[in-house]
Amino acid sequence: MTASISSPHDLAVLIGRFQPFHNGHLSLLEQALRLAPRVVVVIGSAFSARSPKLPFDWLDCARMIHAAVPESERARILCVPVRDHFDEARWVRAVRSAVAQVLAEHHVAPPASTVLLGHFRDPTRDYLRDFPDWTLHTLEGTPIRRASALRDAVFSRGQDGLADISAEVPAGTVDFLNEWIARPSFENLRQEAAILREYDIAWSVAPYPPVLVTVDCVVKCRDSVLVIQRGHAPGKGLLAVPGGFLEQRETTFQSALRELEEETHLAVPHATLQSCLKGNDVFDRPDRSQRGRTITHGFFFDLGDREPPSIRADDDAAAASWMPIDQLCASEERFLDDHFQMLDHYLALLPR
Repeated sequence: MTASISSPHDLAVLIGRFQPFHNGHLSLLEQALRLAPRVVVVIGSAFSARSPKLPFDWLDCARMIHAAVPESERARILCVPVRDHFDEARWVRAVRSAVAQVLAEHHVAPPASTVLLGHFRDPTRDYLRDFPDWTLHTLEGTPIRRASALRDAVFSRGQDGLADISAEVPAGTVDFLNEWIARPSFENLRQEAAILREYDIAWSVAPYPPVLVTVDCVVKCRDSVLVIQRGHAPGKGLLAVPGGFLEQRETTFQSALRELEEETHLAVPHATLQSCLKGNDVFDRPDRSQRGRTITHGFFFDLGDREPPSIRADDDAAAASWMPIDQLCASEERFLDDHFQMLDHYLALLPR
């Protein structure tokens, strides 16, 4: 696996979530090490809340990645975190910026030739085409189960499940997972994973794969925004914007008003809310929700400089509060699914 001076590229880039790092990822990494003297591994969804879908933080992922290769090769691999963005073009810019920044931090000259490695498993891999100045090197996928199935095996069977997947992940990943299973946080994630499996079982009899429709509300007043703390799984205890599932006989806007009333009892007349509506967008990234394919309609209400109206948590919300906008970024890893990205979309929390 040692690169020689005849390596065809100066830099190789690998992008993924690595939840967990498995043999399919390893085959890409090994090829990257053959193609370039330096490899940057971009770890996506890096600042999301821990969940059965994203149980490992980006440092956990970096640890599994480095443990998968001989110690002599580890210095050649630079891991860098990148958050999700609602805007695909913005995400591409973030990836490019992260790669450039980590190279500069390690005093590596800008590469003359970069190769991007991956494989087109499904449409979620179309981002591989968004870097036209990088040489795209595609490989066939390693015949193992998806990362979701590997996680499910461990959540459902613990140590027995880990033994079941040991042939599909590097030894370093097995060692990490043995330690991770012993963490106090594992049991909470395991319980939430069981609830999500019940969702899957309930929908398994549907004649077509289900596509769920929800609404979410970003409500700004002065320098604060309305947030709830979820009272139930999935995401019990996490922060979220008010919202929920569309009902059969209502429009998405009617659903938004109903959810605001049910979860927060926001003391603002519907007519006033309609006059304060400043934005309405569809958030439809296929993997945005733990509950499966869920398309949400986001509504942005700006109540201006009035005194923040009274609120009271109810229904699915364990708590409701007006959170100062300048505190949102520090709480990014506490938000459910892509709710922080929604807030960023409407409130411009992060640099563009």
